[in-house]
Amino acid sequence: MAVLAEKVDFCDPVWAALRAQAQELTREEPSLASLAHATILKHERLEEALSYHLARKIGGDEVSPMLAREIFAEALSADPVIGDQVRADLSATFERDPACHSYVQAFLFFKGFQALQSYRLAHWLWQARREWLAYYVQSRVSELFGVDIHPRAKIGRGILTDHATGIVVGETAIIEDDVSMLHGVTLGGTGKEKGDRHPKIRRGVLLSVGAKVLGNIEVGEYSRVGAGSLVLKPVPPHCTVAGVPARIVGCAGSECPSQDMNQALDGLDFQI
Repeated sequence: MAVLAEKVDFCDPVWAALRAQAQELTREEPSLASLAHATILKHERLEEALSYHLARKIGGDEVSPMLAREIFAEALSADPVIGDQVRADLSATFERDPACHSYVQAFLFFKGFQALQSYRLAHWLWQARREWLAYYVQSRVSELFGVDIHPRAKIGRGILTDHATGIVVGETAIIEDDVSMLHGVTLGGTGKEKGDRHPKIRRGVLLSVGAKVLGNIEVGEYSRVGAGSLVLKPVPPHCTVAGVPARIVGCAGSECPSQDMNQALDGLDFQI
């Protein structure tokens, strides 16, 4: 059995690191040992740990934690892509957020990571035509984490939702891989449209604190949206936009803004 565990850990470096850090947590803070064991160490796979952890939070009087865990486990088993996305999101959080010092910290305590993974399970339910249950998960995530992501929205992998409080993602929004969003970001409609009415955020974009992107418009790959900006028109690739309403104020400042996480507008053509 020990040989098998070593093989699994070798093939899954994120899970291996998470378990090792959980072991260290039990030594450094014995009062949290039971949490580490129940949530991480007693499980054989990351998917099992995640379904347990989220079910304890999402489950309630209407849908018990035990039933929620069965549902989440079904989703993770039916679609292995979700597990790949989870690992990419966990890595993105650890690598990009300067306040994150370990995988175990993000997994146990970062509500942005937890809210995003809950959305992924709700999205699976939506695709399986279990819309009412998907709405239930969405509602619980909004209540618990202050994050409102419609289960029909399409979100890629390697996503960072830093702090996450107040993030809103509309029904027909698309977020491609390697995007970083900070708290207060809204990807919404203008209020006048029907059908496909929400933004399309391309790969590698940085959406800074409080950015609002409204309507069926595209934010081009590897662009930046400045803090507090209101974006109502398409954004070309590799640009920085800022202001209310937002306008182009310069280039994106780096090859991959979502990973550099630089929100400063120093030296750009920006006036309030």
